[in-house]
Amino acid sequence: MSSKVKITLQEITEDTLSDIISLEVAEDQRHLVTDNAKSIAQAHFSRYSWMRAIYADKTPVGYVLLYLDPDKPHYEIWRVMVDKDFQGRGYGKEAMEMVIEFLNNLPDCVEIYLCYVPEKGNASVFFKSLGFVDTGEFHGNEKEMKLELL
Repeated sequence: MSSKVKITLQEITEDTLSDIISLEVAEDQRHLVTDNAKSIAQAHFSRYSWMRAIYADKTPVGYVLLYLDPDKPHYEIWRVMVDKDFQGRGYGKEAMEMVIEFLNNLPDCVEIYLCYVPEKGNASVFFKSLGFVDTGEFHGNEKEMKLELL
């Protein structure tokens, strides 16, 4: 029998909200990632948001927030985080691969964009491992990356 953990993306409910809000990145990453409470609040007031908790089996381990404006030819990964206690286990990579597949199946999606804070400890190497490339564009203090879909 395999001991592989099953990664899923699950809706956040009233019953799971506290668990998702309590997830946090390491202290030295906090300036790079918006906390989940603020992300969930922003998502609640955006008509184009799509958010899910990342679960490893039955344990919440992270959060992902997408911006899905159907009038644009691309979609955006607005936020992604994996709790400090679950980083380095491949959960974030598997969740991001699921997100990319989800987006790839949406109508007219040819590119996926995201941004990161270009400071020590950022996730750019992780995003590059998934095929994202720097565009050279900045949005405020964040550097943009994109993934072109086939």
